[in-house]
Amino acid sequence: METYIRDTDGWLADLRDRLTEDYELQTQRLQQLTADTSDPGEAHTRAAMIAATQQSLEELQAALRRIEEDQYGICARCQGEIPRERLEVLPQARFCVPCQQRQSG
Repeated sequence: METYIRDTDGWLADLRDRLTEDYELQTQRLQQLTADTSDPGEAHTRAAMIAATQQSLEELQAALRRIEEDQYGICARCQGEIPRERLEVLPQARFCVPCQQRQSG
């Protein structure tokens, strides 16, 4: 199955570049968060920030993998098209809106 997203205008290549850049920035952020041990009183907040950053990295990596595997823009649940407008707002989206709503309950 091939992606629904056609890269006739270079949009997907630009998106891949943005996602890669964001991945690199998030990786740097994670390194800073894990290296910062200054205030033990902020350990809980730092742990939450580390978890959120790790989740973001996983989502970015998965989106980049879907682009490389020519699966980007395909809903993981119904295999339908995820509209480009949704992907522009939420490039890591794995589901179309109806499936996301069902997934979220």
